[in-house]
Amino acid sequence: MSLDRIFFGYMMLVGIATGAVLVAAPRVQDFAVKPYFWILIAVGLFDVAVYAVKGTAPARTLTMNARLIGFAIGIALMVAIPVLAGSPVRFV
Repeated sequence: MSLDRIFFGYMMLVGIATGAVLVAAPRVQDFAVKPYFWILIAVGLFDVAVYAVKGTAPARTLTMNARLIGFAIGIALMVAIPVLAGSPVRFV
C-alpha cells in the first residue's frame, strides 16, 4: 500500500473523529485552538511519524498534492458530519 493511501485513510479517520467530537460536544468549537487547526496539526503529526519511521524528509515521500487532498478530505468530513447530524456548530 502506498504512503498516499495510508495518509488519505488517516485523514479520513481524523476528519471523522473531529466531526464526532464536534457533534458530541459542540462547545469545543470555542476552544483556543479551532477544529480546522486540529486537522492541520494531524497533517504535521503524520509528517513527523514518516520522518521517524523512514528517516527521510516527508517532502521526499509525500507530495504536496497528496497533502492538500488529505487536508481537504479531513476538512470536508469535519464539516459534513456536524451538518448532517444537525449539530449547532458554526465554522467561523
